[in-house]
Amino acid sequence: MHLNPYGEDPVKLAADLANRRPADVTELADRCLAAGVVLDGPVTPRDLVRTGEVLDAWEKVVDATDEEERAGLLNRMLATAAAYPRMTNHVGTGWHLHYRDEGQSLGDVLYSLISVGTALHLAGRGMHRLRRCEVTECATIFADTSRTGRQRYCSQRCANRDAVRRHRARSASSGRRTAPGQG
Repeated sequence: MHLNPYGEDPVKLAADLANRRPADVTELADRCLAAGVVLDGPVTPRDLVRTGEVLDAWEKVVDATDEEERAGLLNRMLATAAAYPRMTNHVGTGWHLHYRDEGQSLGDVLYSLISVGTALHLAGRGMHRLRRCEVTECATIFADTSRTGRQRYCSQRCANRDAVRRHRARSASSGRRTAPGQG
């Protein structure tokens, strides 16, 4: 997977994996391939465990209550995933930048990719642009890539659900105030 200047693709992959954790190595490999991650070797059960570790750490970044906490947690992830950036054309698709050492397992690659991608996303777009959906029953994580940076919901479905709930609440409260015999 190539990192775009804002880290959007790795953050979307992280959200996808966190929102529905892979059940086995085959699913992990398939979803990484679909996201554009190049697999340099076989995916092992250790990769699945390591992916769970990176997602656990990443969800703490998502759920951080302020920018300082978010930055501190992300800096710890970056330190754990530290590898110097290098130019590579390892699969013949053109030269690009990798933030990983040669020969790393998929789990370690994802740790680096998600850490750096998240840092690029938050530094480039704003520290508030990673969150969970505002619908109470929905814990879905999303990266806000909107132009305005004001995305509140993971999907249009949740936005509509919340709008209907707010409308019904307003209707119910105005109905109680104007009901005959009350006053």
